[in-house]
Amino acid sequence: MMQLNLKTRYGLSLFVTVFLCAFNVAAQEHVTSVNYNPFATQGSKAIGTANKTTALSLPFFEDFTGTDARPDATRWADAQVYVNNTMCVGPISRGVATFDALNEKGRPYDTLNNTNLVYADSLTSLAIDLSANQASDNIYLSFFYQPQGNGFSPEDQDSLMLFLLKKNGDWSKVWAKEGTTLQPFAQVMIPVTDTSYFHSGFQFRFVNKASINTNDDVWNLDYIRMAANRNANDTAVNDLAFTQNPGFLLNDLSYMPYRQFMANASAERASQVLVSIRNNYNNPQSVVFTFTAREKVSNTPLYTANNNPLSIAAHTDLPTGVSSYTNTIPVPGTYDKVVFENKFYLNSSPAGDRKVNDSIVLDQVFDNYLAYDDGTAEKSYYLNLFPTLPGKIAIEYHLNQPDTLRGVAIYFGRQVPVATSKYFSVAVYSSITPNSPAETNIFQQDLYQPGYVDTVNHFYYYKFDSPVPLPAGVFYIGTTQPALSGSDSLYIGLDANRITGNHLYYNVLDQWVSSTVTGALMIRPLLGQPVSGTGVSNVTNAVAADWSVYPNPATSVLYFEREKATKAAAYQITDMQGRLVQTGRIPAEQQSSTDISSLPPGVYLIRMQQDGIFGQPKKLVKL
Repeated sequence: MMQLNLKTRYGLSLFVTVFLCAFNVAAQEHVTSVNYNPFATQGSKAIGTANKTTALSLPFFEDFTGTDARPDATRWADAQVYVNNTMCVGPISRGVATFDALNEKGRPYDTLNNTNLVYADSLTSLAIDLSANQASDNIYLSFFYQPQGNGFSPEDQDSLMLFLLKKNGDWSKVWAKEGTTLQPFAQVMIPVTDTSYFHSGFQFRFVNKASINTNDDVWNLDYIRMAANRNANDTAVNDLAFTQNPGFLLNDLSYMPYRQFMANASAERASQVLVSIRNNYNNPQSVVFTFTAREKVSNTPLYTANNNPLSIAAHTDLPTGVSSYTNTIPVPGTYDKVVFENKFYLNSSPAGDRKVNDSIVLDQVFDNYLAYDDGTAEKSYYLNLFPTLPGKIAIEYHLNQPDTLRGVAIYFGRQVPVATSKYFSVAVYSSITPNSPAETNIFQQDLYQPGYVDTVNHFYYYKFDSPVPLPAGVFYIGTTQPALSGSDSLYIGLDANRITGNHLYYNVLDQWVSSTVTGALMIRPLLGQPVSGTGVSNVTNAVAADWSVYPNPATSVLYFEREKATKAAAYQITDMQGRLVQTGRIPAEQQSSTDISSLPPGVYLIRMQQDGIFGQPKKLVKL
């Protein structure tokens, strides 16, 4: 047991004895489901856009290698699953469809009762014309599935099921798998032989049954094939493919401001940019790939490298990579965003190999924040709090040169029921001492509430009332929940793909303890120029606001007019769903132009950025 010195609101001290056998420090960290996935809403909102009068034909193939988080509307009739490359472990190729207990808006199917068992996500093919087929055509539907992945395992009462649509409109369940713990992807072969399936409107549908209680019951689906002239032994997947997302260019952090990177680039840069390639063939394959890097806004080439031929054994993943490049580029302003596009692609592959998964890209973003996470949350992190003590978490960060802390961005996991009444503070420390209560608090702002946003980056932004100047070196930032705030703390997004140190500390019994949880907690310090809190308009300045574009509507060339063009700037064009479709530099001139002929006709928003500050967006009509 231990004795705690608890200060009351009047400064008096109470000594409380806590029996650690009943309140184990190691048991205070918990990981649960994220119960929130704003990425599920990204991508095309069109569902089943193929010509409904013309059904699809065999062969059917899908390995989810697209860039949208929704299923491809030219193959699928619904959009409830989440297409991604982060929820899976050892996929057949990059990209899987994830089934969980969250709907197509990324929220729980039941937001009031966390004990319900529900029929959750479905994935339904568009109609496939089988009217000219018969049992002797030997049609098989095959797919790979995986329980749990990087989420939580489906339980005994949960399941993944496959249904086929009969001519009379009935759905027939032909396969089901009960919940289990993490397993490698396994292939299933389903023969299509019943005469009731041979009609012009045939469809197949995957459905999962999920219990919302303490996990999100994840199933991952990959590499779906349906074709004639197959047999039960036709399980070979003749494909070389990239699998996991490439590693970041940075050594420890995943994102940081470019000015902080340039202040000590040799220490911040990783020795290699890593990638993983899988050989799905039944025999070894020789692989040659090319790596390219460019700065996306200016389209400046940065680096090109080719590997020596690599031999990959059958059914094996090979982690590999290239040496990091040292190219750097100047930017117009100290606070400007810089994006390095790192791309791997296979130079050659055997005949018949599917080419769509032969390339993979990761953007190395340098912006106004520090982060250890990759921007996606697979789980939630929370603390089991002692009733009469505050609960604290703090993440260690470092600066290579002095900077100004303006606020914090937090990715919250939703709680069922939701945590609408929970308050917290954001605290900044210059030091904390593990295994003791010692800390040096240099800033704290109180009475924040958790927020959830479905915007482009999905973090909730909290602007500080006053800036916090920080010297070069280590600092800590985190949240504090007051005493009597409940037995569990806020749910904060956890990036489960990070496998190195998490830099996280927590304090629930009046002493700081190093976290033992694997992953990166998604709390990001916001640095540099003034920021806006979520729900508040972007900060502007006179220079960024004093600009116009013409003609509008435009067809091929767009002109920028700037009356006070003293500095170079940048522009961004997004579609009405918030997706970035074009970027570029604008010289320090009163008039300049850019080519927009490659943009499809439609309505867009265009913004100008100077010194890290965005002006108000303007609507642009492209003819």
